[in-house]
Amino acid sequence: MKILVAKPGLDGHDRGAKVVAQALRDAGVEVVYTGLKRSPEEIVQAAIEEDVDVIGLSVLSGAHVPLARRVLEGLRREGAAEIRVVVGGTIPPRDAEALRTLGVARVFPMGTPLPEIVAAFTGRGGASRPKEARTP
Repeated sequence: MKILVAKPGLDGHDRGAKVVAQALRDAGVEVVYTGLKRSPEEIVQAAIEEDVDVIGLSVLSGAHVPLARRVLEGLRREGAAEIRVVVGGTIPPRDAEALRTLGVARVFPMGTPLPEIVAAFTGRGGASRPKEARTP
């Protein structure tokens, strides 16, 4: 499994994304990190170029629904809808269903234990592909 961890939009805080990326690497998952302030179009292009299985969007700005929508639309437009998208960060419970409806495979709200995130991708204590979004 190969995961692209991305920080879309104007959010300039990436400590959490880096912690998750390192935990996934430590668990044997191949991770590509795009860096800060990437546009949804840049994220889609990087995911296609890197041939990833999953895009993990880390969003703290509150713009998770429109950013996820743009990434998912971009993947469909580019013929890459098979790339799953997960979203983590400051996600209010009311937005989990909106993200699921858009097509997000899983939501990891702030405070999700790191072992739970890792297990969702490694199959160690969880499924090897991200499960359906959960309502926090």
